[in-house]
Amino acid sequence: MAHAIFGYEGPCKHIHGHSYELHIGITGLNDGSDYIPQPGFEVDFKDIKHLVVTEVISYFDHKLLLSRDFLAAHPGLTTQDNLVTWDMEPSAENLLIFIAKKIKNRVPSNARLSYMKLYETSNSYAEWINQDNFIPAIPR
Repeated sequence: MAHAIFGYEGPCKHIHGHSYELHIGITGLNDGSDYIPQPGFEVDFKDIKHLVVTEVISYFDHKLLLSRDFLAAHPGLTTQDNLVTWDMEPSAENLLIFIAKKIKNRVPSNARLSYMKLYETSNSYAEWINQDNFIPAIPR
């Protein structure tokens, strides 16, 4: 996928591409005190892979993702066949928020989406953590 970040004063203000790598953490409902009965897992990895392929990869693969602000400043790009336009900037953080909104409620009912990491490069990533997983501290 290619993108550009409008309003950024670095090289990412120009259209450039990434081979993103998405890591997803799924938490089952088993509390860990007993073994999981056959087949021995709560969520089948192939179901999560199918969800990611259909809801995420098919949406972003070989696309040019630009914000409306970027396109307003570069109107000649609006004719691109593979253009996807967002109201927000297509940063790694916003990509994760978008992905979470697409798949959070589609994870099998016996599990929950716990976290995601989206790598733009091998050592640069953004992370999303499901705040619903945390129990607030009890005031003393």
